[in-house]
Amino acid sequence: MAWLYEHVLWIKSFHIFFMVCWFAGIFYLPRLFVNHAMTTEPAVADQLAIMERKLYRFMTPFAVLTVLLGLALMASAWDYYRSAAWLHAKITLVVILIAYHLWCGKLVAEFAAGTNRRSHVFYRWFNEFPVFLLLGIVLLVKLRPF
Repeated sequence: MAWLYEHVLWIKSFHIFFMVCWFAGIFYLPRLFVNHAMTTEPAVADQLAIMERKLYRFMTPFAVLTVLLGLALMASAWDYYRSAAWLHAKITLVVILIAYHLWCGKLVAEFAAGTNRRSHVFYRWFNEFPVFLLLGIVLLVKLRPF
């Protein structure tokens, strides 16, 4: 455990880095869904399906690393974090974000199989949801209310 205390700033830095990478994918993938839902060209749809699959595979390790490093940070000061209400709220938002990420994976599979039934308008709204999660997470971490 002493190793964690000595390396908290490194862990926190990489946690933030991987979170930014994860959110880059989380913000871009639904934009691909918007374009995919709008296209009527089979070649374009095939290309978008490839891009979606590759992006999802690329961003998933960032999600895993973000979560693992977050857990390491919690372990570094467990006595504080176990009773920090702001962190419990943040974890709730992160769990919702993970569910969103997994839903994106399901949508990638639907587009690849040609079974998408949602319009581009749905995906435009779907694309906005993680913005609010990010805002909530950042505010909770920086302001530490409660």
